[in-house]
Amino acid sequence: MSARALSACATGILLLDKPVGMSSNAALQRVRRLAGGVRAGHCGSLDPLASGMLPICLGEATRLAGELLAGRKSYAFGLLLGERSATGDGEGEIVERCPVPALSAAAVIAALEAFRGPQMQVPPMYSALKREGTPLYRLARSGITVARQPRAIHIDTLRLLALEGAQLELEVLCSKGTYVRVLAEEIARALGSCGRLFSLRRNYVEPFDGAPMARLEQLEASGSGPQAWPVLPADRAVGHLPAMHLQAAEAQALAHGRVVAMPQAAVGRWRLYDEQGRFLGLGVTSATRELRVQRLFSAPLAV
Repeated sequence: MSARALSACATGILLLDKPVGMSSNAALQRVRRLAGGVRAGHCGSLDPLASGMLPICLGEATRLAGELLAGRKSYAFGLLLGERSATGDGEGEIVERCPVPALSAAAVIAALEAFRGPQMQVPPMYSALKREGTPLYRLARSGITVARQPRAIHIDTLRLLALEGAQLELEVLCSKGTYVRVLAEEIARALGSCGRLFSLRRNYVEPFDGAPMARLEQLEASGSGPQAWPVLPADRAVGHLPAMHLQAAEAQALAHGRVVAMPQAAVGRWRLYDEQGRFLGLGVTSATRELRVQRLFSAPLAV
């Protein structure tokens, strides 16, 4: 298969079920090698201890990675009460131990109510956020703690799945930028104790609720590369936007950086398609009803 053909079949979105114990970057590099070295990027890191959906944009779909990063995310997580670690999970040193009060499911459900809706959350030191170019986790490993500004997040849903002694299993749907480790610690404090994560799984990233995921073993076993993988079309990332179908002359004008008059189009962002229904990228119409390119894919490649 030619390089052009490989690029064509490897453009899309792979929903990888990242295993526990592997970093998101390591998972990405495994996928890239299996895909023959095509350009790729993941959308939203998962900690090594976490499993679950890691969307990987292949080929030109990397142009839409920002759309997926902005989406809400659903997690199932296990909270262990009675001890707090430096990292907020099971990997770090235990830095605090607390008594665990007797809790009923009703009491936990009542406490969770305060966390729903808009919140301000302070990012943890063990995070990839940077201070003067240095990731915070590197500072933390050196014993350095710096002030972090609270960030606005939103908790859409938060529910109790199970309660057994000092262990709680919960599920959350939250905005981008939410640290579940911090949320777990805050819940533990609200319950009169301290706590840390003992498990974390990302159920989905919008808009892929309910979509099947592929495991690395399945990709390796396929032996045929991306053309045999369950790669979703790139435009699945922007299905919330209305579609606009362009005539050949209009598509050509946009490809050359020109604006196109669209007197009947509403102001806003659009998914763009050519006359054959092939996805071209994203455009935006202004108040003057002119269409401009926002993200443009290359001309479709023949396999």
